Amino acid sequence: MHIREADSGEIPALSDLIRDAFRDVAETFGLTRENCPKHPSNLTDEWIENDLDRGVIYYVLENDGISAGCVALEKAGPDLCYLERLAVLPANRRNGFGKALVDHVIAQARGLGAKKISIGVIADDTNLKRWYRKLGFVELETQAFEHLPFLVTFMSYEIAACPPSR
Repeated sequence: MHIREADSGEIPALSDLIRDAFRDVAETFGLTRENCPKHPSNLTDEWIENDLDRGVIYYVLENDGISAGCVALEKAGPDLCYLERLAVLPANRRNGFGKALVDHVIAQARGLGAKKISIGVIADDTNLKRWYRKLGFVELETQAFEHLPFLVTFMSYEIAACPPSR
């Protein structure tokens, strides 16, 4: 397993990976291009291009030289980073790849001087929230957004208060 920073030449491959990884989430929660066009299962190359232009960094996890997952990190402020688009292909799940990607983002955010990492998840995805709690994230508020057909629960990881998860 190896995690490295992605470059702009990999945008189409990243898009495919993210869409494929989020397809089962979309099916589980009934998310379609019509009712949730901004869900990662509908991701376009342009979204990633725009992210890179804003300074978002994508990391790819390779297993035996093949991309198995990715994650994005955005520096949102002096003390805050956003963990975004954590995606592990279904065939590669339950191998510790998601945790490795989160640990990598925590280390990168720490290196950027961030004190907190924030993420938003589908509020009804109890398994995902439980998984993030096991990694040291804490649930904050849950909010409704007019453009989303689900509630969003925000979770936070305090870098200063917690060592990287093991």
